[in-house]
Amino acid sequence: MADGPKGEHAMKLDWHVEDADLPALMTLDADPAAGRIDLAAVRGYRLRRLRREMRARDIAACLLFDAVNIRYACGARNMQVFSSRNPARYLLVTAARTILFEFTGCMHLADGLETVDEVRPAITASFVAAGEDIGERERAWARATADVIRALVGGGVRVGVERINAGAVQSLAAEGFHLVDAQAPVERARAIKSREELKCVRASLRATERAVARLRAAIRPGVTENAVWSVMHQAVIEQNGDYCETRLLNSGPRTNPWFQECGPRVIGANELVCLDTDVVGCYGYYADFSRTFHAGPGRPSARQRRLYRIAHEQVHHNMDVIRPGLTFREYSEKAWNIPRRYHANRYYLSAHGVGMTGEYPYLYHRDDYAEAGYDGVIEPGMTLCVESYIGEPGAGEGVKLEQQVLVTKTGIELLSMFPFEASLLG
Repeated sequence: MADGPKGEHAMKLDWHVEDADLPALMTLDADPAAGRIDLAAVRGYRLRRLRREMRARDIAACLLFDAVNIRYACGARNMQVFSSRNPARYLLVTAARTILFEFTGCMHLADGLETVDEVRPAITASFVAAGEDIGERERAWARATADVIRALVGGGVRVGVERINAGAVQSLAAEGFHLVDAQAPVERARAIKSREELKCVRASLRATERAVARLRAAIRPGVTENAVWSVMHQAVIEQNGDYCETRLLNSGPRTNPWFQECGPRVIGANELVCLDTDVVGCYGYYADFSRTFHAGPGRPSARQRRLYRIAHEQVHHNMDVIRPGLTFREYSEKAWNIPRRYHANRYYLSAHGVGMTGEYPYLYHRDDYAEAGYDGVIEPGMTLCVESYIGEPGAGEGVKLEQQVLVTKTGIELLSMFPFEASLLG
């Protein structure tokens, strides 16, 4: 086993749960930078990033339906979970103008946003809104939308679209536009964070770490997974976070394989409890780190400690690999080689981008690169989550660990500061 992390982030990893004052962590003041964030600068930077990527692809207009992408482009936030499955609000972005088409009765919510030039009522082109007349509703939406686009940038131009139903896409294409996928400009824009954005990221992480400290203090034999997870969710909302994107908390035999969300199972004595935060937190920024805890009251077993140390080694080996200018292929070649006994249940990624949610790029394991990987370059300003899941098929518990980092001009900076478990590292 490696001795642990080295480099500019190493000293911050010596803080372990048994050494930390959890009550103090639970009541820690908010990130001192949070009150000094220039949110107008954040919004302006993000919109400029999107427009730059649109220009690079000769996209004259983008129609955004994804609630997170709308918020990224202009700062407008409205019922994000509802909006993620209902085409009830959308944003039109051109080189010179943004028009927010807002859900019925919600046009006032964008008041004061300098990134929104105009707000209009949306036409909801969905079956639940139009019933069997959905086809006509889609054509009406396409005609109205086409009229706006032509007035702003002309006819026959390239228009980026995302997350709208097939009939709406076909109807808009029939209006004479060349439709392309909007994912590329949006994802490439989101990948590089500004200095002010990073203040939002840190504030979201500090709030989420306080929430996880409360969750950690609630873990004990006899409570349910749902009860423990709800402690974190309540604390996230109390601190003005948005929502938890998943419910990835599990215990004992449910820790292997991964991706089992919390349920009514009662946590047993001396079991492992695994958590992946997946929190869309303060200012809409993702706080994404994973920890595995020991429920007590006894000490962890030798097997539990071995799994934990292997996962810890994988995360820190791969953190040490990351540097600006490294290609995605080179990262995969240098990344930690997963032992065969744990290979089948490996996490599907080695690392991934993160911002307002999980995002570009995906960095794949060495063995998966040929089939799933794609190339690119790790750049300063990217924020990445480095993943590990270690669990042998059919062999009891598993361990999930993950760290969130910033790529700097010289290496990385650790962003997620929640302690590891000293008893499991011992």
